[in-house]
Amino acid sequence: MEAIAVKQETLNRQEWMLYSLLGIGLFLSVWYGAVFLQVTPKQFLPAPHEVLDKLSSLLTQPFSGFTLLAHIASSFQRFLYGFILAIAIGIPLGLLMALSKNIDRLITPFFESIRFIAPIAWVPFAALWFGTGIGGPVLIIFMGAFPPVLINTYRGAIHVDKKFIEAAQMLGASKIRLMAEVLFPAAIPSIVAGLRISAGLGWQSLIGAELIVASSGVGYMMVKGQASIQTDIVMSGMVAIGIIGLVIDVCLRMTEKLVSKYREN
Repeated sequence: MEAIAVKQETLNRQEWMLYSLLGIGLFLSVWYGAVFLQVTPKQFLPAPHEVLDKLSSLLTQPFSGFTLLAHIASSFQRFLYGFILAIAIGIPLGLLMALSKNIDRLITPFFESIRFIAPIAWVPFAALWFGTGIGGPVLIIFMGAFPPVLINTYRGAIHVDKKFIEAAQMLGASKIRLMAEVLFPAAIPSIVAGLRISAGLGWQSLIGAELIVASSGVGYMMVKGQASIQTDIVMSGMVAIGIIGLVIDVCLRMTEKLVSKYREN
């Protein structure tokens, strides 16, 4: 039975790879077809291999003062600052709201009023406050990444069996110990799932921010490419954004699987 299960899993993976390759092939075929038929001037729609050539050259040749890797490093640094800040505030606050009804009532109205503001809507405010410094993009990333962290932490912690909380309180556990030793372990699966959503929104928010309030980064590079009508540079930036976003999501998926296996054992 185990051999059959392994074989079935292998077939599923093979099928997944097959469909993925077919999807990529179809996309490239349509792209090449549009270039061949000259649906739009070549200046605005370069062929896939031309974009890859430009992407390769940007790794060694600076554009707007930096190579592509330097722009990526700048973007990723901003992303980490905003993402870590969202985690550092969102997880403790979510646990505290789940533990205390008074704090929940105090925070919820304010949180619900700001979480529906699109992160990109914070750009004018961030530009006024921080200019093109690192503070503006970090604020925008934070506003994109913070809500999913808080919501998933709260949802994971609010469903903890009250008996465990009451038992810990009877033993004299403080609120900090309750949060750290009872609520947090129980909420970990929900928190990790929220981090995937948070990372995706934070990365998207970052690129939007860099299109306006940055002096380096992948988004800034794309703006400069657009200003000089270099579509291959703009599309190279888009490819880089997609690849990095995929890598971030894969890392978080692996973390989610490790957490699940650890809890099962």
